[in-house]
Amino acid sequence: QVQLVESGGGLVQPGGSLRLSCAASGSIVAITSMGWYRQAPGKQREWVATITSSGNTNYLDSVKGRFTISRDNAKNTVYLQMNSLKPEDTAVYYCKLSSGVVGYWGQGTQVTVSS
Repeated sequence: QVQLVESGGGLVQPGGSLRLSCAASGSIVAITSMGWYRQAPGKQREWVATITSSGNTNYLDSVKGRFTISRDNAKNTVYLQMNSLKPEDTAVYYCKLSSGVVGYWGQGTQVTVSS
C-alpha cells in the first residue's frame, strides 16, 4: 500500500503565500507523476497541477504564474508553492500519486484565503 500525507494548509490573507507538501511512503513501485487537485465547497474536485517523473509540469490556467509544483525524488515528496493567493483558491487540496494506471490520494489539507 501507498500512503500520502499532506501538510502546509491553513488560513492566509489574499495576496499571501502557502507551501503545501505531500510525502509518499509504502510500497511504491514506480511513480509516473504526482499532482495536486482541489475541491471547493459545493464544487467538483478539479485538477491544479502535475509534475511527471521526468520533471515536466502542467498547471490549471487560473493558477499559472502563481503556483509552482516541484518534487524531491529522494524523499518521494511533492510540493505546491502558492503565491498571490485569492479567495477563489479556497478549497481542500489533495495530493495524488500516479503509478501507471493506479492512483493514490492523500487525505487533503484545507486552504482558506480570507481577510
